[in-house]
Amino acid sequence: MSGIKIGWAETDITPDGKVELYGQYYPRMSKGIHSRIGATVMVLDDGKKEQAVMISVDLTNFTRDFLDELRKSVKGKIPGLDVSKILMNATHIHSAPAVSPGRSWWTASEQGETYSKFVIKQLGKAVAEAWKNRKGSGISNSSDFASVGHCRRAVYSNGTAEMYGDTSRDDFMGMEGNEDSTVEMLFTFDEKKKATGAIVNIACPSQIMEATYKISSDFMGELRRLLKEKFGPDFHALCQISAAGCQSPRDLIRTKDDELWSERGVRVIGKRIFDAVMRGYEKSNGKINTDSKLIHNVKELTLPKRKVSYQEYVNALKEVERLEKIKPEKKAFDDFCKEVKINEKIPGRPGPYDSKLHHFALIKNTKAVIARYEKQQKETDFSMELHTVKLGDIVFVTNPFELFLDFGLQMKSRSRAGQTFVIQLSCGSAAYLPTERAEQFGGYGGLIINGVVGSDGGKMLVDETVKSINKIFA
Repeated sequence: MSGIKIGWAETDITPDGKVELYGQYYPRMSKGIHSRIGATVMVLDDGKKEQAVMISVDLTNFTRDFLDELRKSVKGKIPGLDVSKILMNATHIHSAPAVSPGRSWWTASEQGETYSKFVIKQLGKAVAEAWKNRKGSGISNSSDFASVGHCRRAVYSNGTAEMYGDTSRDDFMGMEGNEDSTVEMLFTFDEKKKATGAIVNIACPSQIMEATYKISSDFMGELRRLLKEKFGPDFHALCQISAAGCQSPRDLIRTKDDELWSERGVRVIGKRIFDAVMRGYEKSNGKINTDSKLIHNVKELTLPKRKVSYQEYVNALKEVERLEKIKPEKKAFDDFCKEVKINEKIPGRPGPYDSKLHHFALIKNTKAVIARYEKQQKETDFSMELHTVKLGDIVFVTNPFELFLDFGLQMKSRSRAGQTFVIQLSCGSAAYLPTERAEQFGGYGGLIINGVVGSDGGKMLVDETVKSINKIFA
C-alpha cells in the first residue's frame, strides 16, 4: 500500500498510590481507581518530507513547557523524527494529577514535578513505539451525532451568568450559548483493510467524574474500552476535544438527578459516543483512501492578552481591601473547604461542590484583576503554537485554550476543508477563552482570572486559523 504510513501506540500513565487530583478549586486526594488513565499516539508520515505526531493524553491540561520537555526528551533519539511536528491535546478530565504544581493557594508539593517526569518518560516510549510501527495505511473519514455536550452557563434576568447555575430560578432566562452534537471521525486501515484505529473528536470535555475522588479516564476511556471490545485489543482510539470551554456533559434543563455525575454516567455517555462512531464507521467503510496528501504547517501566533482598564484596577484595589476586612483570605479558604465537605455529604446533591461565588473565590477573582493590570504593563501579548494538519480533504487545527464553542463553530463554517477537526487544550494551556457575550455576563469562565486571552483575541484566533486552513486548500 503506497501513500501515508501510520503508526499507533498507547501507554499507561496511571499513578501509584494516593495522589492529589487536579481540576477543582479545592484539594482532592484520590480514593482508588475508577478506570486507568493513558495516552494514545498516532504517527503520520508521507515517506518524503512531511509528518505529524498526534498525542492524546488523559490529563486536565498541560503547559507548553511540558510539551517542550517531551520534545527535548525524544530529540535525536528517533531517526527521522521532527520533534516540532509533535502536537498533543488533553481530554480535559478532572480526575488525574497535575503535571505542574497545581493550585498555588493550597499546595506547594512536589507531586506535579514527580508525576510530570513519569508521564514524559511514558510518552517518549510511546512516541518511539508508534514511529517504529509505521506501515502503509488507508484512511476514511465520517461524522455522526451524539448528545454529549450542553452549554453549562445559565443566564439570568439581571444580566449575569453562572456556570452550572440553577435553572429552576424564576429569573432564569436561558443558556448562554450553543451546543454541537457532531462527532468528527477519522478511521485508519492496514493493507488488508482491517480497521486499526480512529480519531474521535467531540465538543465536550471528558468530565463526568470531575467532582469525585477516583482516578478516571472518564467517558473517553469508556469509549476506548468499547472500541477495543468491538475491533480487538490492537485497535487504538485517539480522543480529541473540540472547542468546548462553555460545555459540559450535562443537560442542566432536563437532568435533575446526579446520574451524569456518577460512574453510571460514564457508561451512558461512553456508549452514546460509541454508537455514533459505529454509525460513522458503517458510512465510511468501503471508502478507504490510500493516497491522501499530508501537509503539516506549524506557526507561532501572537494574540493580545485580555486587558484590565485603570478604573477596573482601582476598583479592584478597593474591593480587595473591603473583602479582606470582612474575612481574610486564609480564613476564607478554610471556610470554603469546609463548605465543600458539607455539600459533598448532602444526599442526592451532584457536584461540583464548590461555589464560585464564595467569599474566597471573590477575593481570588479580584486579586487576579490587580495582577493582570500590573503584568500587562510589560506583557501585552500571548504566544501560542498553531498546527494545521491537512490529510486529504480533512484538516486538524489546534489551540491551547478552553475555547468557547462559538469560536470553533466559526472556524468550521468558514473552513474550505471537507471536514474540520478543531482541537482545544493542545500544545499548551491558557485556560478559558470566552466570547464577548460571556465577558459581559461575567461568572466563572468569563472572568479575568479564568484565562489569558479575551474575546478580541478569540476573534483573531478564528481569523488566523481560517486563514491557515484556506491557504492549504486554496
